[in-house]
Amino acid sequence: MGDPAGIGPEICLRALGNAEISKVCCLVLFGDAGVLRRVASQTNQELSAETVSLRDIEKREFKCERPVVVECSRLSETEVQPGKLSVAGGRASFDYVESAIRAASQGRVSAVVTAPIQKEAWRLAGVNCPGHTELFTILTGASRSCMMQTSEALTVTMVTTHVGYTEVPRLLTVERVLDVIELTAQAMLDMKQRSPKLGVCGLNPHAGEHGLFGQGEEERIIAPAIERARSKGIDIDGPLPPDAAFLTHVREQFDAIVCMYHDQGHIPFKMLAFHTGVNVTLGLPIIRTSVDHGTAYNIAWKGIANPSSLFSAINVALKIAAGRGASAIHHAGLHQS
Repeated sequence: MGDPAGIGPEICLRALGNAEISKVCCLVLFGDAGVLRRVASQTNQELSAETVSLRDIEKREFKCERPVVVECSRLSETEVQPGKLSVAGGRASFDYVESAIRAASQGRVSAVVTAPIQKEAWRLAGVNCPGHTELFTILTGASRSCMMQTSEALTVTMVTTHVGYTEVPRLLTVERVLDVIELTAQAMLDMKQRSPKLGVCGLNPHAGEHGLFGQGEEERIIAPAIERARSKGIDIDGPLPPDAAFLTHVREQFDAIVCMYHDQGHIPFKMLAFHTGVNVTLGLPIIRTSVDHGTAYNIAWKGIANPSSLFSAINVALKIAAGRGASAIHHAGLHQS
């Protein structure tokens, strides 16, 4: 359900009540039924789901036949208010996603779709993790992972994510860049059912201009990773000058573009697909997608939040599951937290 004080509850209500989504999967929403009822009342919606406990979903005989809300917290009106940062909200949103990861890891749901969290609320609640991507990696024991942003207009993956710019160069290694290239290639194969064409951005302006800018990251790290990927049969070009890689006639040559740091990929992506973009964590033993926007505290619980990114995230999760050969998604359930 994401941060209860943000737009997560509102857009989750819209997903629970969406007839088209109900035709293709059964939603299991890990959250707080009391908060959902409050939001439903304020936004003229209905809570179209039954409520079950965490103990219920852990039962061996649990079946998802219609949308359900898994009660993970019981937040009072004094603990959570729309648009207000709180320790209780941060702890609750962490509990939602932790419970969802456990359910997916046990095979009780087929995928996890996350609504937005407030990272500052997590920190206030004592959660020592910078975000969803890192938490999924830790709790699933993934040996390697990366963030992917995908839409019809553009797909990008990031070698580094939630770190400061000064930290990026030291975090780049041939092995890390190669890992992200391989994860990207596999994800595109799963989603498109064909061998993809990938591009890779350089780190520095003009992709280093043959050592003129930077510390030779393109020559020492990025180009060798590209060559190793090419030797493994991946169709790939780069290092690409970052300022030109996202021009229409360039980006349309590639199924996905590998970026070296967060904003190198996020800025062009959000300009092209802010309302429909989907965040995917690659390399996990479970499927995880997410909205590509924040908690939007300024419009929380007002009935005007756009659910398009959430709907897209659900559809991408289904597409990945189908690409992996997952079966019985409709009966096993698709989780949304």
